[in-house]
Amino acid sequence: MASPKIECVLKNVCQTTGEGPHWDVASQSLYYVDIVAGGVHRWNSVTGEQKKVNLDKAVGFSIPCDRGGVVVGYDKTISHLDLDAADPSALTTLVSVEKDLDTRFNDAKCDASGRLWAGTMGNEGDVPGEVKAGQGSLYSINADHSFKQHVGGIDISNGMDWTDDNSIMYYIDSCPRKVYAFDFDINDGTVKNQRACVSFAEGTMDKFGLPDGMTIDNEGKLWVACFSSSRVWRFDPETGKELQEIKFPTTNITSVCFGGPNLDELYVTDSRQNAPNLDQQPLAGSIWKVTGLGVKGRAPNNFKG
Repeated sequence: MASPKIECVLKNVCQTTGEGPHWDVASQSLYYVDIVAGGVHRWNSVTGEQKKVNLDKAVGFSIPCDRGGVVVGYDKTISHLDLDAADPSALTTLVSVEKDLDTRFNDAKCDASGRLWAGTMGNEGDVPGEVKAGQGSLYSINADHSFKQHVGGIDISNGMDWTDDNSIMYYIDSCPRKVYAFDFDINDGTVKNQRACVSFAEGTMDKFGLPDGMTIDNEGKLWVACFSSSRVWRFDPETGKELQEIKFPTTNITSVCFGGPNLDELYVTDSRQNAPNLDQQPLAGSIWKVTGLGVKGRAPNNFKG
């Protein structure tokens, strides 16, 4: 495996928790969010232009739509936002869930059919990663905005991705510290046969932290952002074994995606909010790029709705 190079490409752009990196191939732009600040960001890697819209509630993700604009996890809703509109903060609600629970949408991704998969989590208190257990669920949202709950009893719904043949969906619930695999049916949009494929043992918090966002490479291996451990780990989902680690100068690594002209650059988000010893990590809340990994990702999918 090649020796990777780490560089900070966007310095201190997130006030709270940077999350949800998504690479748009057509524009060579990176979309990401600043969760607690309600920030929806877009950075054009070709022109250097940065666009930011701040909403008045937490935003868990931002994914481009085929019809233009982005679909965002805004509090307990799936909503549409046009970053380039006259009033870019104007939202159109597509789906609302869990009105009687103290939850919000967190991570999301679209499968190869353009169906959105998005999960919820209990709202955090003063301590990152501490939530009321079992409040979250995993949903799918179709192009016509019909939706379905697939899994309940989730603590913190997080990273997901699929194998190239769409036979397996990988999914993270952070608090149990597990990466799960499901048998996946892309035609029906269903998951079944949940099992753990990567499990972090007790006593490994310093090494692995909490598994957070995730992506898959062209060799079918998983790249997992590990919150509180300063690391991104590469895992073999068939054996559960770690293959490679990348260590960053910030503690709370949150998510990853592949991007760049050849999809061989790994973009990494992190959190500034409640980061320990913040004076010792002045780049907390930045966006990182890792090159020289020797593997590639694939073009992410837009939302068809």
